[in-house]
Amino acid sequence: MSLFSLFGALEVGLIFSLVALGVFISFRLLRFPDLTVDGSFPLGGAVCAVLIANGMDPFLATLIATLAGALAGMVTAVLNVHLKIMDLLASILMMIALYSINLRIMGRPNIPLIMEPTMFSILQPDWLADYIARPLILLMVVLVAKVLLDAYFSTRQGLAIRATGSNPRMSRAQGVNTGAMVILGMAISNALVGLAGAMFVQTQGGADISMGIGTIVIGLAAVIIGESILPARRIIFLTLAVVIGAVIYRFFIALALNSDFIGLQAQDLNLITAVLVVIALVIPLIKQRLSRRRHI
Repeated sequence: MSLFSLFGALEVGLIFSLVALGVFISFRLLRFPDLTVDGSFPLGGAVCAVLIANGMDPFLATLIATLAGALAGMVTAVLNVHLKIMDLLASILMMIALYSINLRIMGRPNIPLIMEPTMFSILQPDWLADYIARPLILLMVVLVAKVLLDAYFSTRQGLAIRATGSNPRMSRAQGVNTGAMVILGMAISNALVGLAGAMFVQTQGGADISMGIGTIVIGLAAVIIGESILPARRIIFLTLAVVIGAVIYRFFIALALNSDFIGLQAQDLNLITAVLVVIALVIPLIKQRLSRRRHI
């Protein structure tokens, strides 16, 4: 695999580590099966691309895209909490609605940003190649997001969100407004996904209506792979595992697609993802069996 492909895999892996952090919050902390991700990722990208194409500052456009993702997550949670729609069904309904909303926002299937200024073109030093500068900038963004999440989920409100996912009945008995915690947690989750979508369109040179297909699968794969490689209980290590899992996932994808020996092509991406997830799920089972044999 060439150096260019290596940095490209790192770049995409860091972007999807933000998605994985969002999926981690919804699936692991809140126990909320959230498919909104497939809609909030392109939502963030669509909002960011439209605003940049219309002359808005890329940093402000990225912030608004992040807030748009948070709003999508809040609507999904409100459908579940206040309208009593089953969590999975509520997220499916929101995902379907966001496809039309994203088309409305964009006005057409895709928006190019090749000639427009982006966060990366503004922050990139003249002496550094873009394929190196982009992963470095993304690494800083991911590290800031991870540190902020670690700090927040160690606060009283953050612990209330975690308690809501672990045992909602006990949380209510302790005076926690579990409905509000679900809405807040889902907003944070999809805000990260919207941020990832905004970063994605700025690195890829444009937004496309179909760019969100399979996002939830990638996020779940990253979470599962990360937890298999670095099993932990403390939030600081859990978020680290998720980030590592996303990067490793993209490296495996790049290695598989760039290997002449394996002979896989771009259309095999979903197959590779399925195989990687199966392997990640089987590894803990193998470890358990080996541990039992040692104790016999």
